[in-house]
Amino acid sequence: MSKESGEMGLFERYLTLWVTLCIVVGIGLGHFIPGLFQAVGRMEVAHINLPVAVLVWLMIIPMLLKIDLRALKGVTQHWRGVAVTLLVNWGIKPFSMALLGWLFIGVLFREYLPAEQIDSYIAGLILLAAAPCTAMVFVWSHLMRGEPHFTLSQVALNDVIMVFAFAPVVGLLLGLSAITVPWDTLVLSVLLYIVVPLVIATIWRRRLLNREHGYLKLEKTIKRVQPFSLIALLTTLVLLFGFQGEKIIAQPLIILLLSVPILIQVLFNAGLAYWLNRLVRSPHCVAGPSALIGASNFFELAVATAIALFGFQSGAALATVVGVLIEVPVMLLAVHVVIRTRDWYESAPGVMPHEQCCPADTHLHSGH
Repeated sequence: MSKESGEMGLFERYLTLWVTLCIVVGIGLGHFIPGLFQAVGRMEVAHINLPVAVLVWLMIIPMLLKIDLRALKGVTQHWRGVAVTLLVNWGIKPFSMALLGWLFIGVLFREYLPAEQIDSYIAGLILLAAAPCTAMVFVWSHLMRGEPHFTLSQVALNDVIMVFAFAPVVGLLLGLSAITVPWDTLVLSVLLYIVVPLVIATIWRRRLLNREHGYLKLEKTIKRVQPFSLIALLTTLVLLFGFQGEKIIAQPLIILLLSVPILIQVLFNAGLAYWLNRLVRSPHCVAGPSALIGASNFFELAVATAIALFGFQSGAALATVVGVLIEVPVMLLAVHVVIRTRDWYESAPGVMPHEQCCPADTHLHSGH
């Protein structure tokens, strides 16, 4: 990961602030011009909202440009870290979130939430946890001096797994939550929001790299299109809160209550992945990114799928947005803890020192 691409930009650093502003703007616009939002909500084909589909492509494709699927050949280099991350991402995180959602939203907080939205809130939490993050983890890994080749190969592997595992995992957990699963819409969402953007980004990336000074052109292209990704995300949030505004004004406590299981889930999975890596003697520069990949969520996909499955005005859509709201500050906290506990981590017998695993001059030539 190059220094330039690894640093957190203005939008990423203050993402929570921008999301908060989108809440205010969306609520205001939804109150004064509700007809506009209703018109946007009606623009759908096969339950897929077309404006949101375009926005999601603008969100996801620039992120996927950073992913080199050829990095999959490097997954065996740090196989212990890869195994831990896969276990947490696909074997623990979605199921622990379903359990936390049922416990907090379905039981402990039930009397404080709209009864008709309880199942929808839980569904949104499941969607949030069912897909590991693909883009921001590069930032988190850079901040804690993580091994960049491990980060890249792990993210590439997760992207491929997502194509096949996202729909079955979501379908299973929604079914266990007694929520009717619209399989046709769910499968279409996977094709539209994962497969197609991944194919487009892979072809685009290869065409750029096949040109003279390919890596430089790729890096410039990523920098050029990155603002479109963030603008699309914020526009989607304005639309969501335009539909949700009246409910939020009536019950602002909803946001706080939904954030509780999300916060616990992030900290639990990050801590679990970090501890398991220490147990299997992964180097600290692998354990850190592993913990952060294990904890973070692909919230762009979650938001889009929640809208496709349940609609703009659903509790599921709102729950995924709460994940966006707290993602950055919680992950920065996780980064801080990983950095501060390095001495403790490396005190375990058989753990390779950071300088040996990930020297200061280690970088990823491909510009990630």
